[in-house]
Amino acid sequence: KMTPREYAEVSAGIRLSSHEKLCAERMKVLNESINELKKEVKSLRQDVSKGKGAVSVLVFIGTIIAGIVGYFAWDG
Repeated sequence: KMTPREYAEVSAGIRLSSHEKLCAERMKVLNESINELKKEVKSLRQDVSKGKGAVSVLVFIGTIIAGIVGYFAWDG
């Protein structure tokens, strides 16, 4: 037969064990979500870098075209 104190200790141990399992599962889900977000941020950074590069190329081409048109318009 268990004393009330022993029963309380066993009961608390069981509750803590189930709580730890629940917390471990939550941490696992959070970890997976964080890793997925990191991958998405990395992908977005690459997309933004490509966009910046494309804009730079378009500005460069536009400058050349404007220079050519300006040269022939001024000359003519």
